[in-house]
Amino acid sequence: MTNHQEAMTAYLSAFVEELVQAGVKDAVVSPGSRSTPLALLFAEHPTLKIHVDVDERSAGFFALGMAKASKRPVVLLATSGTAVANYFPAVAEANLSQIPLVVLTSDRPHELRNVGAPQAMDQIHLFGTHVKSFTDMALPEDSEEMIRYAKWHGSRSVDIALKTPRGPVHVNFPLREPLIPILDPSPFAATDKKRHHVHIYYTHEVLEEEALSKMVQACNGKKGLFIVGPLNKKEIETKFIETARNFGWPILADPLSGLRSYGELDELVVDNYDALLKNDVFKKEMEPEIVIRFGGMPVSKPLKIWLESLSHVRTFVVDPGAAWRDPVKGVTDMIHCDERFLLEALKDAQVEQPEHWLNCWQSHNQAARRVLEGHMTSIDRLEEGQVVYELRKQLPEEAGLFIGNSMPIRDVDTYFMQTDKKIKMLANRGANGIDGVVSAALGASTVLQPMYLLIGDLSFYHDMNGLLMAKKYKLNLTIVVVNNNGGGIFSFLPQSKESKYFETLFGTATDLDFRYAAALYDANYEEVFAVEAFRDALDKAAYHKGLDIIEVHTNRHENKAGHDLLWQKIADQIERDSK
Repeated sequence: MTNHQEAMTAYLSAFVEELVQAGVKDAVVSPGSRSTPLALLFAEHPTLKIHVDVDERSAGFFALGMAKASKRPVVLLATSGTAVANYFPAVAEANLSQIPLVVLTSDRPHELRNVGAPQAMDQIHLFGTHVKSFTDMALPEDSEEMIRYAKWHGSRSVDIALKTPRGPVHVNFPLREPLIPILDPSPFAATDKKRHHVHIYYTHEVLEEEALSKMVQACNGKKGLFIVGPLNKKEIETKFIETARNFGWPILADPLSGLRSYGELDELVVDNYDALLKNDVFKKEMEPEIVIRFGGMPVSKPLKIWLESLSHVRTFVVDPGAAWRDPVKGVTDMIHCDERFLLEALKDAQVEQPEHWLNCWQSHNQAARRVLEGHMTSIDRLEEGQVVYELRKQLPEEAGLFIGNSMPIRDVDTYFMQTDKKIKMLANRGANGIDGVVSAALGASTVLQPMYLLIGDLSFYHDMNGLLMAKKYKLNLTIVVVNNNGGGIFSFLPQSKESKYFETLFGTATDLDFRYAAALYDANYEEVFAVEAFRDALDKAAYHKGLDIIEVHTNRHENKAGHDLLWQKIADQIERDSK
């Protein structure tokens, strides 16, 4: 035992204890040497639960998934050097998705920086503007002032991560050898009555009465829309319904809004707007006078294009914390207010409802729904849209559904209509990347059960390393891999017309058979080509605790044709209804 070890233990344990006191319950640790003292203290803490992930990129997304599902801050810990850089994709996603992560990195002490020491690289502000805060900690000391300093930064890190808009923070710890802390006696064994913890109190932004009155007056009697994108708020759905019913307006609900799957069915919720807005007749007929948008931007491209064309329409964007999430740049009124408090006020406001407005939206939405359901029963092969359609019917009550990017999230937008089951839908729609999706879903599975993942073959391949966490911790996850042998999303984009180089540059067929990945990670595996086989595979997975991989084979070209046919059928229905 050395004075250095005593000082390092007291200093770092004060920081760790303050993280826990501020609300941290989980830590994801990437093994390494320089991070040894923090890793050992995490393991020693009696209430902190740790998961060890040997792949830093996977670890970052695993922590992200846990934080996304739990709505609590999760700690990430890495050693020094390039290990830290592997957290970058998850940190960027956490920043854009407003997910609270506390990223701790160990570092060489100052005398070993920029002198050619091994495993040393510049970690100062490594994540740049992708984190809300960066701190390069002082070297450990056991003075009263430095213990207070460590405690202060523990509380502050969690506070900044949780403060609206939520997001990641980065704390860098330079550490000298020896790196072994003193665990006997445990630094967490007894409460030091002289050591006071910081109590953090959070406030909510509310709209002043005068501003609220002006907003209500602007909406009174007008043809308006509530547009709700990805929104990570607990039990807010009924407040949206009550407010929309009071205004007589429809709600255009993105799958990640929670409004399509909160346990109730309500005709106020429009779930087929993506298909409806592909039709010019409909867009002209149903142009609003007011738009109020909540949450992130919905996934629907037709909706985004339509909103860009409505520059003359008064548009309120409700965005607490001043993140200014308005990619169409159509905002006329930016409302910095907590959504829950605003809805509480609006649902009781005295407003006159526009005549026939809501009925028209409901009528078109119901017609599109009937067309979609008829189309699903008319096809005899397993198309990608039908995978989502069947998954919606088969998912059990209270299930979680993590959705991959590219085609899966777009198919969910089109084919996952309202359900009266409580289904929590999650996705990484900040940076919209395909990296880390498996790991994020596995992280979420530690919080939400039963958990399902809908993912494309390229995204699955991109993060197969993440499956190790399922094997190691016996996590329960059913993965539906839609294997169209390449980048299916590109078939819907302009480059699909460049036939000479399309397959080489964008189709990117990999010809992978995922049964071998399933065997490597001890997963149950089912390969399906037909609807009935898919239903059976989902049924089997529901009774198995552990990792299940269902590989669904589809054809990219048939998938594009199937989507086009459905959209044309809906367009034809709109034309008939408009005559």
